[in-house]
Amino acid sequence: MGGFVLAAVTRIRALDALRGFAVAGIMLVNTWQHTPHKPRTGLDTTIEILFQSHFYPIFSLLFGISFVLFLQRAGRLRLLPRLFWLFCFGIAQHAFYEGEVLTDYAFYGLVLLLPASFLSGGAPILLLSAGVITWGVLTGGGIMLIPGLFLLGMALMQLRPPAWLLPPVLAVSALASALLSGAWLTSGDWANGPRDPRVWIVYTLATLAGAAAFSTGFLLLLRTRWGDPLSAVLEPLGRMALTNYLTGTAVVVLTAPLVAADPTRWSVVAVAALTVTAQALFGRWWLARHRYGPMEWIWRCLTWFRRVPNRLESGRDHHRPVPDPGLP
Repeated sequence: MGGFVLAAVTRIRALDALRGFAVAGIMLVNTWQHTPHKPRTGLDTTIEILFQSHFYPIFSLLFGISFVLFLQRAGRLRLLPRLFWLFCFGIAQHAFYEGEVLTDYAFYGLVLLLPASFLSGGAPILLLSAGVITWGVLTGGGIMLIPGLFLLGMALMQLRPPAWLLPPVLAVSALASALLSGAWLTSGDWANGPRDPRVWIVYTLATLAGAAAFSTGFLLLLRTRWGDPLSAVLEPLGRMALTNYLTGTAVVVLTAPLVAADPTRWSVVAVAALTVTAQALFGRWWLARHRYGPMEWIWRCLTWFRRVPNRLESGRDHHRPVPDPGLP
């Protein structure tokens, strides 16, 4: 289990739990981001500083890791329909939710990750990811960071850096996030949008450092005595990330008028917490009876062009499936 990205309990459980952690964070940020409100409150400022743009980098990193796992299991040819159907899901979601990222995940997976899979060894991919991430930072961050983070996850999966790097990476990334966040917060009227492009660069670096701190800190937490109960709660969210992402965005759209009308903004937290709790409970119930979540099963059937068995014959599946790439 050498890699620090995979340093918890077992490799698959760590990926599932980390993805589930990001599902919860994405739900909070999406609920807040898609219901802007003025005047801003202290809660708005807290979410923007501590959580905004901190979770999608984790998903992008996990996409690259899971891409390698799926590639090893199914081969390159099977990835083509996999990414095609992911793109189709994104097109369908875009009809009611403009902030979807499924189409971007499918596109960059096809034009970048698939060609990069022909490179031998993780070092060349790591160097390529550094260049692409730098380009993403300089061009405004946001969605432009996705391809570089894909490559970084792919490189980490192949290089398997040692677990002892977790604490120092956490310390450095947390300090960098705090210093960089302080820098962009004191660089002008951020609430009305920074006028200097350099502020965006500082902000993007701060969020990347925050994502690294969240990831490494979470993986370290999984290695403590609280790891097993935490995994039990978050793994269902991660294993059913596509289902939870789609249902979560539907909740955001449906509750937007109610949340936007709340002057206290605490309805943002309430909607996100209730949604994630319901998803976790449903996921635990569903995965006790099925191998894959509802949308994950449909996606798998479409990928393989056949009906894939999903119902468990017994109460527990002893053969854990390899996680699908790209569960945003």
